[in-house]
Amino acid sequence: MKRHLVFFIGLLALCWLFGLLTFVERIETMAEPLIEPALQPADAIVVLTGGSERVTTGLGLLKAGKGKKLFISGVYPGLPIEKLLAGQDIPRELRDCCITLGHAAESTMGNAEETQTWLAIENAHSLRLVTANYHMPRSLLVFRAVMPDMVIIPHPVTPESVKLDTWWMRPGTANLLVTEYNKYLGTVLRLWLRV
Repeated sequence: MKRHLVFFIGLLALCWLFGLLTFVERIETMAEPLIEPALQPADAIVVLTGGSERVTTGLGLLKAGKGKKLFISGVYPGLPIEKLLAGQDIPRELRDCCITLGHAAESTMGNAEETQTWLAIENAHSLRLVTANYHMPRSLLVFRAVMPDMVIIPHPVTPESVKLDTWWMRPGTANLLVTEYNKYLGTVLRLWLRV
C-alpha cells in the first residue's frame, strides 16, 4: 500500500514537471508582435497592470490605431491617470477621449470581469489583450471563460527581467514561472469545477 502511494506521488510529480516544461516552452514561443500596419486591429486594447512595459505597449497600440480605445485594468485605487502615464508622450485629446482606467480588479478573474463590464458599455466585440508572456496563458483562459463570444487577440509583452533561456538557473525567474504555472493549474481546476 505504501509503495503504491509513493509510486502515485512520484507519477504526479513527473506529470507536474512535464506540464511545467510544456508551459515554459509555450511561453517561449510567445513573441511580442511588432506594432506595424499589418497588425490586426481590434475594437479595444486591454492592458493588465503589472509592469511598465505593458502600459507602454498598450499606448503604442492605441497611437498606431490598433484599437479605438484603451482600457487599463487593475490600476491601484486612487492612482490618477496623469501619474500612471507620466513620461509617456500621449496627446491630451487622445488621453481624454480614449483611455480609461479600471480600479476594481485585484486578480486575473477581476480583470476579466472589470473588462467585460467596460466592453459592454463600449459595445466592443474584439479586444487586443496586453500582458506579460508568462501571464498570457492564464489570462486567455480566464478571459475566454468570462467572454466566450469575444474575439480576443493575444499581445504578449516580454519583460526584460524575465530570462527564459536557462530559467532553471535563475531563482527569480524559476520562482515566477513555477508560481504562474501553479496558478494556471488552479485556474483550470476552478473553471472545470464551475462547469
